[in-house]
Amino acid sequence: MSDRALRLLNSIGGSLEEAVSGERASVTSPSDGREIATVPVSGAEDVDRAVIAAQRAFETWSQTTPKERQTRLLALADLLTAHGDELAELEALDAGKPISVVRPEELDHGIDNLRFFAGAARLLEGRAAGEYMQGRTSWIRREPLGVVGGIAPWNYPILMAIWKLGPAIATGNTVVLKPAPSTPVTTLRMAQLAQEIFPPGVLNVVNGGVEVGKSIVTDPRIAMVSLTGSVETGKWIARNAADTLKRVHLELGGNAPVIVFDDVDLDEVLPKIAGVGFYNAGQDCTAATRVIASAKRYDEVVAGLAEQAKSLVLGDVLSHDTTMGPVNSAGQLRRVTGFLDRLDPSSEVVSGGSVRAGAGYYLHPTVVAASDPQAEIVQKEIFGPVMTVQQFSDEEQALTWANSTSYGLSSSVWTNDVKRALRVSRRLQFGVVWINDHMSQVSEMPHGGIKDSGYGKDLSMYAVEEYTTVKHVMAAWGE
Repeated sequence: MSDRALRLLNSIGGSLEEAVSGERASVTSPSDGREIATVPVSGAEDVDRAVIAAQRAFETWSQTTPKERQTRLLALADLLTAHGDELAELEALDAGKPISVVRPEELDHGIDNLRFFAGAARLLEGRAAGEYMQGRTSWIRREPLGVVGGIAPWNYPILMAIWKLGPAIATGNTVVLKPAPSTPVTTLRMAQLAQEIFPPGVLNVVNGGVEVGKSIVTDPRIAMVSLTGSVETGKWIARNAADTLKRVHLELGGNAPVIVFDDVDLDEVLPKIAGVGFYNAGQDCTAATRVIASAKRYDEVVAGLAEQAKSLVLGDVLSHDTTMGPVNSAGQLRRVTGFLDRLDPSSEVVSGGSVRAGAGYYLHPTVVAASDPQAEIVQKEIFGPVMTVQQFSDEEQALTWANSTSYGLSSSVWTNDVKRALRVSRRLQFGVVWINDHMSQVSEMPHGGIKDSGYGKDLSMYAVEEYTTVKHVMAAWGE
């Protein structure tokens, strides 16, 4: 990448545009503070223009064949593959991710999602057709909703953008997408590339902050809002979307329990758990940050995770030697260290816990031994490189503690006992449960939570259905 900052623009109606205000903002890398791009600071007028463009495009895009939508999504996947090295570098700098994981773990996964949604576009069907009343035939149609508003988070900028635009466009909707203001670079660049793929107005990307988000949520012309973000933001959207009765899709916070029984091989298991606990500096709603370990192996688990934490390499995100990057911003660093500053007397920092000296928002990966299951650091989503470890006495206690959180996104159980694994997985109150694994995802299987983690599914055919409405058609043909 050139040392010169990129000058990025909104994508509205097939054109690259400045914000109506003319204002621009600087985007800096959380790894070293350098400016990597300047972007428009948009507002309600920009959203209005994008919605008008999306409405106009919907009139024709909604009438395209599944084959055409598939062809264009596959073309986007091919184009992102061709620009993969550029996008991976931008994502590493913009989001503070080690470049060694961006391409294989996130960008390539997102491209595979696009290919899946492209195929899914050709598989939508009604589930019933027949004569349910004398002289009349009924059938079911699945049809697009209209203009979909997408609001993406800062922790997985390009991947979450794909999770929203992929199923929406595949089913014949048009999109107005808002990236997170701190990490808009790859989404704006992707939209720029996509202009040669989609007709004008099918995919619109408007960069901005709260005003853009509020405009998307409250606009009566937008039929659905899909958010990946915080619980507080999700609740606000649900309340305000009610005024226009628009559909809402929410993937919110998480606080994943990781139950480790005493029959596992810790030498094999702990590197995996630490890997997904500290992945993306712990800034993941599914991160394995709340370990609940058998009392028989508790000391080994604590010591082993601490050793894994010490082995991580913090540094330049463009270096392939770096294995953990910074947190997103100075504010996020203050938030995470605040949990450690307020640590209750029953908890102890075993490893890490300090901010790395020098440039960037780096916190040394931290392991906390926590004995109180109601402690703030156990109950709340930390969203940083901090793992807590508790010890349980029996299976029932492990399940009670695992389910005690208000979140319900993901969880895992680690055991070699098949019956126990099935029994525990059934009782875990989370939208995703892994057995002897954590955080693995495939395009064919759904991802989404319950309770404070929201509702609706990403990935899979379940996500595709979220972006459609069911219509019953009945034809009378006889007396």
